[in-house]
Amino acid sequence: MSDPTPGRRPIRRLRPTTIERIAAGEVVERPASVVKELIENALDAGATNVSVRLEGGGTSRIEVADDGQGIAPEELELAVERHATSKLPPEGPIEAIDSLGFRGEALAAVAAVSRLRLTSRTRDREAGEGISVVGGTIAGRFVAPRACGTTVEVEDLFFNTPARRKFQKSPASEQVEVVRTVERLYLARPSIGIRVASEGREVAAYPPTTSLRDAAARVIGPAFLTHSFAVRGAVPGGRLFGACGSPTLAASSPGSLYLAVNGRPIASRALVQAIRAAFRDALPRTRYPVGVVHLEVGAESLDVNVHPTKREVRFARERDVADAVLRGVREALLGAPAVADAVTGPGATGPIEPGYAPPAPTSEATSSPGPVVASPAQRTLEEVPGALLPAPVEEGPRRPRLELLGALHDLYWVAASDEGLVVIDQHAVSERLLFESIRRDRALGRQILVDPVVLLLSGGQRAALAAQAGTIRAAGFEVEPFGPETYRVRSVPSFRGRRARAEGVLELLDELAAGARPTLPDDLADRAAAAIACHAAIRAGDSVPREEIADLLRALDALPERPTSCPHGRPIFVRVARAQLDRWFLRAGT
Repeated sequence: MSDPTPGRRPIRRLRPTTIERIAAGEVVERPASVVKELIENALDAGATNVSVRLEGGGTSRIEVADDGQGIAPEELELAVERHATSKLPPEGPIEAIDSLGFRGEALAAVAAVSRLRLTSRTRDREAGEGISVVGGTIAGRFVAPRACGTTVEVEDLFFNTPARRKFQKSPASEQVEVVRTVERLYLARPSIGIRVASEGREVAAYPPTTSLRDAAARVIGPAFLTHSFAVRGAVPGGRLFGACGSPTLAASSPGSLYLAVNGRPIASRALVQAIRAAFRDALPRTRYPVGVVHLEVGAESLDVNVHPTKREVRFARERDVADAVLRGVREALLGAPAVADAVTGPGATGPIEPGYAPPAPTSEATSSPGPVVASPAQRTLEEVPGALLPAPVEEGPRRPRLELLGALHDLYWVAASDEGLVVIDQHAVSERLLFESIRRDRALGRQILVDPVVLLLSGGQRAALAAQAGTIRAAGFEVEPFGPETYRVRSVPSFRGRRARAEGVLELLDELAAGARPTLPDDLADRAAAAIACHAAIRAGDSVPREEIADLLRALDALPERPTSCPHGRPIFVRVARAQLDRWFLRAGT
């Protein structure tokens, strides 16, 4: 019977298969979602070691094997049925959950959008048994040899939901996201060993450890071991513990700050903001703290049933918890000897006053091979030699006339204009110009290193290198294995007589692993150009001739969009208006 009302659609029941696919879409977004759910199931089953194998970045095949308690043969079909779980009694309650998975949807959701094989053996069985599932329908049972534990094989993910499959990223990008997901799980439960292999080759290994700082160093980088401080404190209904990196390890994106509650990796805007606030006068606004922060609270104080992916949680007293985290991190930061040590090198002018944490040097300053910033006792306002003053920089079509006054600490250029005073960051302006040149010309050179540099790569960096080897080579870095976790850099990119440091490949790998920063275009080539420009640009401590300063400012003015920041969001210049200067010197009436 047709609908008598034109344009009106009747209400109808969906088919069970459609319902299953919709439910699967809430839980399974990409291969990394599958890996997360399967590892969480393994941990809830008591596993101590988990292996992950990928093909096509997980879009073709995913295998997760564990040494947990296994699934009894008579429960295999229940394991892939919605709302069937071993983690919650049939009558509840759902308010006090102490497992990672509890909804009873993970395996069912994965099975609904893939071809799945589930093989498991419990300790009281002599052989493993399994089932195969295609698009949510059980296709058969089988017997297979296996040690105690469970193996889940997922093939052709989203084969029956082409719209979802179409929006998957490249295999390389999906593989990197899988490794990042594994890192979050590992840092939430570092006592569990996890290994990741792709196309038959191991790309990341996270051995079990009782030291959270050791685990963090494997993910964040080895410098974390010596440039970090312990965090401990109390929060409403529980405790806080972890380790944060000193300000010199700060990152340009928030992706290296890992949070966990009761052994569950979480995302919490409130907690991230609290930790950033704890570093408020130790970091510039464009830099982010790094570290691992754990909370342990009573299950009754936490709602983990907020989102199908279980990554977001809700605290009963979120504001109080965030305030407690801020205080705990802040007190640890101010009391950490490593923090004071980090700011008493070149550029320090005296002892650190109690309770004061000065801003850390920015990334370009801390990585300079020579003196970072000249001490004010050695150099205050250095005038450019007399023959070069006071010749003005030529006026461009959009830039007011500037008259160079001098250089401050071989870091800032000071100029006068009709509008007031202008202070220019020499690294930021050089970095922006290099970035635009590289992006426009794509004419990078490659310099072979006479003495190759050996670097230790974290698991995420190794995964990014394996997934993006072509991009790394195209960027000018030649990197080859030199041990289980060490790699040798044989060449670096160069541009117009300047070359990047070998260590620059680490930041590039972090960029590729983390995806686009908010201030950068979502384009691998542009992110590579930004990382290279940062490391090939004029640095803090470089003495720049007046002629080069003038050339750089003219080049900046000639850019079509006249940028005001470097590719990573740091400002190029700051203007102080004449009116502001008058107010400072009580000349408001002049």
